[in-house]
This record gives sequence, structure tokens and C-alpha cells, in this order.
Amino acid sequence: MLTGRQIGFVGGGNMAEALLGGLLRKGLTTPDRLLVSDPLSSRRDLLRRTFAVSVTADNQAAIQGADIVVLCVEPQVLDDVLTDLTPSLITHPLLVSVAAGYPLSRLQGRVAGAARLVRAMPNTPSAIGEGVTAMSLAPGLSSEDRETARQLFESVGTVVVVEERLLDAVTGLSGSGPAYVFAMIEALADGGVLAGLPRATAQQLAAQTVAGAASMVLQQGEHPAVLKDRVASPGGTTITGLAQLEQGRLRATLISAVEAATQRSQELGKAESDHL
Repeated sequence: MLTGRQIGFVGGGNMAEALLGGLLRKGLTTPDRLLVSDPLSSRRDLLRRTFAVSVTADNQAAIQGADIVVLCVEPQVLDDVLTDLTPSLITHPLLVSVAAGYPLSRLQGRVAGAARLVRAMPNTPSAIGEGVTAMSLAPGLSSEDRETARQLFESVGTVVVVEERLLDAVTGLSGSGPAYVFAMIEALADGGVLAGLPRATAQQLAAQTVAGAASMVLQQGEHPAVLKDRVASPGGTTITGLAQLEQGRLRATLISAVEAATQRSQELGKAESDHL
């Protein structure tokens, strides 16, 4: 679906960089089919050197003749960006937005006649091709456009499709989740250091343990509780450690963290909508 398609990126920040790298790494497109706009010359120079793609400071130039337009700008400036782009969107390309808190209805309201719309919430591990992206699709989007959007984000990880009303929960879980995991890795490593391990060794053990455990959940498809119970033998070290986690309310705290981040996402989305 992406082969031979012209893709214009409006905004050349971290997510655009991740997508450019994923698309080229997986051979889904070629540099001559990619054009990126960004107001910062330093970002333009970086993307040109890294990926050999064409860059520009002109948003309209970036999407000229594009089959797919990827909006990688902050939500607070997206209104102005869309106003600037509207004259160049008369061909109605597939519009893909990664602007948090900017609903599909707002996109439709800003771009007359726009119907080929996708709103996506990727997360930071996309930078290394290990991300997960939740997509919400405009009603009536064709199967071809659905597959195109899926391929775009599968270049940097896995993809799930959700109703737009659930994107705040996605933000609270997978959007903010990497930070929770980083904090857990840091704490596990600290525990190893407390027990006498060198810092570098403790961090490597902690990080690989988390990565390996996550891979088991994904590959074996069993409930995490089942996998946990297989490690926790009666009277052993693991069940003793798990008892401490229960006393510290680890699970309840993580649940509360997702809930709090979800609520904050809702608040920010409402504030941004009121501002817009």
C-alpha cells in the first residue's frame, strides 16, 4: 500500500524521525518518496543527513502532490498549520495525525471535505521499532486507507485499532507506560546494587529481565498471573519478593497511575478543545 506513494511529513520531530527510519529500514518506501517540513534548520539538516530525504521549511511544499500527509506537530499549533495547508489539500490525501488531544471531528471541521482521516497515538519505543500505536479511523474509511495507515505505523512496532473515545486510556497506558517501566527498571537495578551487584550489571540484568518477561507474555499468549505463578515456587525467593510487592501495593499503584494519567489526558484534551 505504501510502495510508490508520496508521503509528506508536516513536522520533523521525534515521531517523524522514528517513522522515517522505520519506513526506510523495512523497505516500505524510498527517500525520494519522502518530503519533510520543519521550521528548525537543525532538524532539517539532521533528517537530510540521516535519511537522505528532501526537507523544507515550507509546509505546503512538503505536501505538494502527496498521497499521504502525516501531521507531526503539536496540537496547539495544528489549527494554524491546517489553515495554511488547506489550499494544498484539495486533492484530499490520506491525513494521518499524531497530535494528542486533537479529535477527528476537529480535523474534519478545519479541512473542508476531508474524510480520509486517521488519528494515531504511538509511543516512544517507536524510536527503536518496538513501539505500539493505537489508531482511530474516520467513519467510512476505505479498507485500502486502513491498510495504508496500519503499514505506516507497523514500520515502528505493532498496531491496534480502537474507538476514538478510548484514546485517553491509551495515553494513560501505552503512552505514559514506558516511563512507568523505566522507573521499575531503575528500582530493580537499585535493588541489585543494594544486594551488592555492580551498577552496570544490575541495570543490564533488570532491563533484560523486563524485556524477556514482556516477550513471554506477547509470544506465549498466557495471562501474566499464570506466568507469575510458574516462577513462584512454594516457600521460595520469588513468592517472598512478591509478598513485599503486595505490601507496597505495586499493582494498585500501577493501576492508579494509568487511571490518573487517563484522567489528565482527558483534562488536557478538554482544555485544548476549549482553547481551540
